Formats: sequence, C-alpha cells, structure tokens
Amino acid sequence: MAIPLLEGCDISGKVVTADALLTQRKLADYLVDRKADYSFTVKGNQPMLEKDIALVFEERGDPDFVQVSPSDHGRIETRRIWCSTEINDYLDFPDVGQVFMIERESINKKTGVISRETALGITSQSPDKATPERVLAINRGHWTIESTHYIIDWNFDEDRSRIRTAFGPENMTRLRRFAIGLLKSFQKPSETISGMMRKLSFRTRLVFDYLRMTANSAPERAKS
Repeated sequence: MAIPLLEGCDISGKVVTADALLTQRKLADYLVDRKADYSFTVKGNQPMLEKDIALVFEERGDPDFVQVSPSDHGRIETRRIWCSTEINDYLDFPDVGQVFMIERESINKKTGVISRETALGITSQSPDKATPERVLAINRGHWTIESTHYIIDWNFDEDRSRIRTAFGPENMTRLRRFAIGLLKSFQKPSETISGMMRKLSFRTRLVFDYLRMTANSAPERAKS
C-alpha cells in the first residue's frame, strides 16, 4: 500500500523514511524514479542485507558523529553513528548511497543502569548529500514518529481495533492522539503514559483537572 499512498504526494527532493517492513527494492526503485531519496531501517526480514551491513561495522573504529541529548526525563542519551560506502556496489539493493549503523546508549540517572541498542540502515543519499550528522537526524526524526505510533498501539491496542467503517478509525485515532498529547503535557520524568492511564482509571477527577474543567484547574478569568 505504500506506493499507492505516495502517488498523490509531492516527494521530489524529499527523503522518505521507513521501518524494516518497507525496506523493499521495489519501493526504493519507485522513490528514486520520482526524484526522491530513501532512508530505510534494515532488520531480519532482509537477512542477507542485514548480514552484509553488519559485517562492515563489525570492527568499527571511532564514530563519524556523536550526539548527546540533554538529560531530560531522568536519563542521558548518547547516539553514535558510523557510515560507509565500501559495499555500495556489492549490495543487491538499488541506488545505494551509503549504509550506516547507529548505536543508542541510555543511562538512567537515578539507577545508573546503562542500556544500548544498535540499528542498521541504508540510504540512497551519498555522503555528499547527507553527512553522518544529517543521516542521524533523519533517522531520529523517523523514530520520533514511530514512537508516537508505538505509544498509541501499546496503550490502546490500536492495531487490533475493530472500528473500521466510515470516519470511525480516523476519529478514534485523533482522539487517542489528543489523549496522549494531553498526558504528555502533564508527564513527569518518573512517569510513564501507561502508568498515568492506570492512575486516571481510578481517579477520574484527575481527568477533569487535566481538561481544565474543574474550578481549581481552570485558568483564572480576567476580572471585568
């Protein structure tokens, strides 16, 4: 469904990102034919591609770029990226500009627990068009969107919703996004969205407080 969806979009000069499910040769060809670039995550559904890219970075040296995020939400996050053009011509994938590996490290400020995860990717953008910093920024922008989808599906089980007719699915998605956005505006570093939802199910008064519908939560009206 990705290609029909993109038919009505002006994607010339844009970078289209996708998770592993859409890391497909047909989609890559389509995007390049329409003068767009792709930046795809590579996982196990493309086993040979994943293996080849992982091998390039097996004995990696210093990262090409490092980004340290502000210590918000009770953790310190460091992202490192390595890029390579060594196997561009070898890979069985169209219009490869470079491959990359991203390592995300998160340190919990309260417990000191360190977690790490790595992600592999492929893009049609050459190093001249996209520096390591730019490749990392594109990837992070993609996961910002993905994280919203994940939060909605995890807390509302949206992927299994049985609301399928007329504008029902769209309206429910808008309401769920509104609810998540509202909760995030009150979220403390130590809180999770799922935890906040459980608390609201037992303390319904808080729902009206969050919506500014109670006397003590509504902003003061200007005196006439």
